[in-house]
Amino acid sequence: MKQELETIQADALSAIEAATDQKILDEARVAFLGKKGRLTAASAAMKDLPNEEKPAYGQALNMARQAITAAIESKLAALQEEADKKSVEGIDLTLPPRELLEGGLHPLTLIKDRAIQILRRMGFALAEGPEIETEYHCFDALNTPDDHPARNEKDTFYFDSGKLLRTHTSSVQIRTMEKATPPVRIIAPGSAYRRDEIDATHLSVFNQLEGLFVAEDVKLGDLKGTLEYFLRALFGNETEVRFRPHFFPFTEPSFEIDVKLHVKGQAPKWIEVAGCGMVDPAVFASLAESRGDDLFDPEKVTGFAFGMGLDRLAMIQWGIKDIRLLIENDTRFLKQFA
Repeated sequence: MKQELETIQADALSAIEAATDQKILDEARVAFLGKKGRLTAASAAMKDLPNEEKPAYGQALNMARQAITAAIESKLAALQEEADKKSVEGIDLTLPPRELLEGGLHPLTLIKDRAIQILRRMGFALAEGPEIETEYHCFDALNTPDDHPARNEKDTFYFDSGKLLRTHTSSVQIRTMEKATPPVRIIAPGSAYRRDEIDATHLSVFNQLEGLFVAEDVKLGDLKGTLEYFLRALFGNETEVRFRPHFFPFTEPSFEIDVKLHVKGQAPKWIEVAGCGMVDPAVFASLAESRGDDLFDPEKVTGFAFGMGLDRLAMIQWGIKDIRLLIENDTRFLKQFA
């Protein structure tokens, strides 16, 4: 029996040494150490030996297994080293490496971080809410009438459950006031979704930044001063800002805000960047009713709200003419911001 083990070991070492690739080596391993291998069969025969011969046979069996296993590992390392050498044949290792591309933040991330930085210095805290919203938080609580176009399925992405993809981050204002105690001063950056046709100035998914300030004696002058400071901190101290009367369901009075854009070689022009206004008392009244207290009673508090598209701010900041460049992941475009 011991002679048989020596023969199996010799045959295994010979087959391992003769292996020219990993596939052949693995076949040799299976032939000797596999479930139906020769050494495995020899170990099964030990049960038929007299008890006094089993210890010596078991020791010889283990030594044979260890020798074969060590030979396989050694051969595998040699084959891998040989393969590594072949993989670099013909390559001049003294050549300088290719230049590594320098990474950088996306322009939308840059403009968002800058906007947050400015508003945080003004005392605004960050707030967030879900992107899949209820009609109540997205429309009803914001004094949006039933026949408003935004409620139409042609403008908004609805789910079968009746929920929807939020059309603005104003819903975060409602969710914050449902739990907070005045004064409230928050900003809510995030994604919004509308069924817009994609073109040079519109996307169906865009990025907004909403702001809200509610306290006992907030005035229109506070809103105007806040946004003028913000836009001049973002675009430069000489930036011209104007407010135009407008209508939004959740603010009264309401305004759209323009900045004058100066592009070299072109006449200056006004471009809309945000909407804003004093929070409509109806929003506070509805909120007070749902909360069951008078902390947001319109007779006690006032506030202002504003919202702006971060995509548009980025386009103004860097003179980007087509909004689609912000989602195409073209490295030729993005490397300008690295």
